[in-house]
Amino acid sequence: MTIRDTDSPIVLSGQSENPKTFRSASQGDVSILDLLIVLGAGKKFVIVATLIAGIAAALISFVLPNRYAASTTLLTPQSSSSSALISQLGGLGSLSSMAGGLGLKNPADMYVSLLKSRSVEDAMIRRFQLATRYRAKEVSYAREKFERVCMVEANPKDGLIKITIEDRDPKFAAEMANAYVEEYKVLSAGLAVTEASQRRLFYEKQLEAAKTNLASAEEGFKQSEQTSGMIHLDSQSKALIEAVSSIRGQIISKDVQIAALSASETSTNPEIVLAKEQRTALQSQLTQLGGNQTSSGSELILPRGKIPEAGLTYARKLRDVKYYETIFELISKQYEIAKLDEARQGSVVQVVDPAVVPDRKSSPNRILIVIVAMLATFVLAVFAVLFKQSLIMLRQNPESLNRLEALRAAWKK
Repeated sequence: MTIRDTDSPIVLSGQSENPKTFRSASQGDVSILDLLIVLGAGKKFVIVATLIAGIAAALISFVLPNRYAASTTLLTPQSSSSSALISQLGGLGSLSSMAGGLGLKNPADMYVSLLKSRSVEDAMIRRFQLATRYRAKEVSYAREKFERVCMVEANPKDGLIKITIEDRDPKFAAEMANAYVEEYKVLSAGLAVTEASQRRLFYEKQLEAAKTNLASAEEGFKQSEQTSGMIHLDSQSKALIEAVSSIRGQIISKDVQIAALSASETSTNPEIVLAKEQRTALQSQLTQLGGNQTSSGSELILPRGKIPEAGLTYARKLRDVKYYETIFELISKQYEIAKLDEARQGSVVQVVDPAVVPDRKSSPNRILIVIVAMLATFVLAVFAVLFKQSLIMLRQNPESLNRLEALRAAWKK
């Protein structure tokens, strides 16, 4: 076998140095037979190195401690209970579908992110003193160690979430897997209460204003009765007053609903668009009944000639009371829903399979370690034999030898 430089031939032992016998190395004159000859000469080194690596890998794998993996499976909430609560109370229009409109296409991804959040991981580190167990001086390092032994993944087919924690102690691994769910529930409950509290505070302010306006209207109506005495309106006028007041109250309720949705959604949200369309329809009805489209509730205009002049003041006071009663009732329902949401413990996940103490180790896979070590050593040994033979042949070529000396000198400088 000859591996030659571009100008000079390099010949292995047993071959002639006739330049005509071999082509230059630049033309790729290295056959598989030549490589097998070189490997045959160094087969002893390859075999011994591979066996030593296998034995060393076996000894190391038996020194490695057994690790056990405990898993728990979770079922995420499939729907929100807000729509059910709204349906039970009734009378809130499109607000009953608001919870469904806010749903995610793949809720499991959100729950996986929450389970992997730093808050849950730090809670686990504090609860089980993992910084001491992992010999970590900083919490960040303990968190990195914990993330390497904890795996949270969602199955895209059924939406179930699997939490797997690995540890040397099988009982400890099962305890951590079950505790992981408990710490997540604490986090999710806090997030749910915070969100519901914001809605409750918003409706509480609106309800307080409606209550104040209703009290003022009732007081004005009482003074009107004391001043002019009780006035009996005809049924047509009374029905007109109640209809106008009810529609105006529903318009204000829609304004409150739109404001609540706008706090977390864009103006293109279907719920907001629908609420605005319903408000426009109510405003049209109010205009047809003789109400002023831009006036406030206390300035609604009744059609002239429908009510005697003596009862006009009384009618207006009665209209104000009916108007603020409608607003108070509608906002009260929304306020009660917000209070019920706040009282809930959040979207609680259900445990399908709690973690149990594993009876079989998950790692190390000793056979795999030995096989990988032997294969890697075999490849490196073959490369070493070929590389060594290449250096020997390069030294046999004067020109290549000069180049090697120049390379050595260049790196010494």
